[in-house]
Amino acid sequence: MAGQKALSLTIQDLSTLLSAYMPSLERGGIFVPTHERYPLGQEILLLLTLPGDDERYPVTGQVVWVSPAGVSGRRVPGIGLHFRAEDQSVRNRIETLLAGQLDKGATTYTL
Repeated sequence: MAGQKALSLTIQDLSTLLSAYMPSLERGGIFVPTHERYPLGQEILLLLTLPGDDERYPVTGQVVWVSPAGVSGRRVPGIGLHFRAEDQSVRNRIETLLAGQLDKGATTYTL
């Protein structure tokens, strides 16, 4: 697809996954740290490796959040990707890994 970019993200532990996961999005999503600029709406192919997995999950998401370089506080530069409906299995895997932790009000990279 024209204009589609590709990124890779390996999440090493559950606390980082909890901070990066975006459960409030309709189909779920993930925050990807990056200093590169992406416009809202940009489609990104992400090769995602989750804690304890050797598999790289190919997911496609649309940029719905941007934290630019120089952002303050705990925030890091990066983008939030909204998963497609076809990536439901990855969302299910993430939510299984984070079972019991999603509604505890943990600080995230986005909100």
